[in-house]
Amino acid sequence: MQRTMLRAKLHRVTVTQCDLHYEGSCGIDVNLLEAVDIRVNEKIDIYNVNNGARFSTYAIPGKRGSGEISLNGAAARLAQLGDLLIICTFGAMDDKEIETYTPKVAFVDAGNQITSMK
Repeated sequence: MQRTMLRAKLHRVTVTQCDLHYEGSCGIDVNLLEAVDIRVNEKIDIYNVNNGARFSTYAIPGKRGSGEISLNGAAARLAQLGDLLIICTFGAMDDKEIETYTPKVAFVDAGNQITSMK
């Protein structure tokens, strides 16, 4: 049996850009993507801490070191600049994998720079 498990999480990142007229996606600073092993074009689930919106899109690379978290296309309607988001990915795992797997979680400061990892 496969179970869908948390694989990666960016905890309480701050929205830095919203562009309604850009092709839909979420731009994420490459440093953040690499830290938690989210791949470009990978499906991500986003939870807006400020308004409770929950939605899915895909990750695109943002400028390395910029702290960029940009919501594009329809997703731009679901957050405002400065909103806090939780960004997650999930993966299918069997019971044996689950026993030893630990999700990669990054905690950030107000500028979306990593302060600690779990």
